[in-house]
Amino acid sequence: MSGLLALLDDVAAIAKVAAASVDDIAAAAAKAGAKAAGVVIDDAAVTPKYVHGFDAHRELPIIRRIALGSLKNKLIILLPAALLLSNFAPWLITPLLMLGGAYLCFEGAEKVFHWLFPHGDAHVAADMDVKDKAHLEEEKVAGAIKTDFILSAEIMTIALAAIPESNFWMEAITLAVVGTLITVAVYGTVALIVKMDDMGLHMAATGRTAAWRALGRGLVAFMPKLMAFLSIVGTAAMLWVGGSIVLHGASDLGWGWLYNQIHHIAEAAAHAVPQAAGFLEWTVTAGLDGVFGLILGLLLIPVATRVITPLWASVTGKAKAAH
Repeated sequence: MSGLLALLDDVAAIAKVAAASVDDIAAAAAKAGAKAAGVVIDDAAVTPKYVHGFDAHRELPIIRRIALGSLKNKLIILLPAALLLSNFAPWLITPLLMLGGAYLCFEGAEKVFHWLFPHGDAHVAADMDVKDKAHLEEEKVAGAIKTDFILSAEIMTIALAAIPESNFWMEAITLAVVGTLITVAVYGTVALIVKMDDMGLHMAATGRTAAWRALGRGLVAFMPKLMAFLSIVGTAAMLWVGGSIVLHGASDLGWGWLYNQIHHIAEAAAHAVPQAAGFLEWTVTAGLDGVFGLILGLLLIPVATRVITPLWASVTGKAKAAH
């Protein structure tokens, strides 16, 4: 009997430790998720543009495919990579993040270039060409998952840095929780946004009151404007986040002059209007980061389209296939 009581006491002690571990993981996940909130907002703003222009019945399947790709990015590739780099090669994290930030700057600048000069560059025009719907969907999904990879890498790195120093498994479980919850939140929000017009149509057709039907018609009329706005916000977000990643990385590597100048300017703007100091400091910093991202991205367009892309095509054999 005493043996059984001792066993039950041990089980109770183990249960307490497990409960404490769950609490620790939840607390660490909440802290890490809050730290990554800025990039999460950018992720949500970027994604809706990838379903713009598709038939309504293809919108949710596309979002589902991107969401699954995002989960694979976070849990299968980035989580193990983040833990390995953090434990064995932490010096590699900053250069890799800067490389990803430069890619975001390039992609955002490419969109801006296309808006300003729709036929100004044959390489960019070919990249933006709309082919058959099935091929276009594959390209859009692949492009979205590729962009998500960069944003997810930033999210997972920020989350890893926010986790209190702990053991390997604690970090792994916390990162898995953060990655999964953020993916569900982002793509659930995106699904809601892109289906708003269908909800509006349903309200307009089946509403029992004139006000409800009018609200439905208003939603239908408003959604194209919202999608266009989100497309602009998504592009601006890529430039802002990409520029910020590169500037932060350069500062960490000892080249912090431009990073410091931007923060001095932001602080001066905040001091000029104390009533809105926090908002002004953030806005000026984000704006200047975005301008830097746009300039860097525009400089990278000829490098990417005339050097890297042809070189990659020759290495992978795609150049021969195109002929």
